[in-house]
Amino acid sequence: MNTTKEFFPLNEDHSRRKFIANVGKVAVASALLSAPFAGSAASFFDVKEDVTVGQIIDKFISQIAGAPFPKTVDTLKSGSLDIKVTGIVTTMFATVDVIKQAITLNANFIIAHEPTFYNHADETDWLANDDVYQYKAKLLKDNNIAVWRNHDYIHSLKPDGVGLGVLTLLNWGAYYRPDLGNVLVLPPTSLAALIDYLKNKLSINKVRYIGNPAQSCQKVLFLPGAAGGRRHITEAGKVKPDVLIVGEIQEWETAEYVRDAQAKGDNLALIVLGHIASEEPGSEFMAGWLKQHYPAIKSVHIPSKNSLSFM
Repeated sequence: MNTTKEFFPLNEDHSRRKFIANVGKVAVASALLSAPFAGSAASFFDVKEDVTVGQIIDKFISQIAGAPFPKTVDTLKSGSLDIKVTGIVTTMFATVDVIKQAITLNANFIIAHEPTFYNHADETDWLANDDVYQYKAKLLKDNNIAVWRNHDYIHSLKPDGVGLGVLTLLNWGAYYRPDLGNVLVLPPTSLAALIDYLKNKLSINKVRYIGNPAQSCQKVLFLPGAAGGRRHITEAGKVKPDVLIVGEIQEWETAEYVRDAQAKGDNLALIVLGHIASEEPGSEFMAGWLKQHYPAIKSVHIPSKNSLSFM
């Protein structure tokens, strides 16, 4: 979920050159994630220093202006701040499958970007008697695994850590201009070619879209995650992009606006990537940050993958 005001804040005091340099650093860090596991889990996570969950969390939020936030969803969902970390897994969602992989790797700290218990605030009172919730919570408790949600803080980095991760993976850093915010000016390409590129880079089987596949696209409004229909519509109406690329939508909001805009004669297309596909690289950014600041503690990114399949 992306509820920040801007993907890349307009008032950010950094040049385009500095941004591209940062993208390069993240690309190097991300490249480390592609190395396969070697040997057993015990040898992979061979910790050389005692660091607690709380120390890592404090280190991350210390680089963010105004942190810690008085109100945030970025809290522990299981475990305690005093747990000594044996290994770290980053992911979009701490799914049961991701938790089981962490157990196999002897990793006892999961940093997830999205909720663990099926609602934005991870409230669990309403799930107390639900057997799926009970199974997941017991799995975490029995294996003494801490789960921390890093959503508000990573989106508050300058520039936004999720955005930096996405643009790195798409090789779009050179097209970012701070004065344009979430607008990217790409080399002209067809809507069909743009969709194929996004599917290939983000490993998406299919996307939903509105528009003429032959339409030329250059000015892109890019809003990953769940920015919400009102923001999609407000910004699209303001900047008049050729194509609006989003994570997820309410079908009765953004899609209907784009359909009416096209009927009016506007050159506006829509590409819906899916929430996970559009923000997963932000979790990979987090893994790169961990390798930079805690090289003695092994960390790995495990994609939670799309929960939905296509026929």
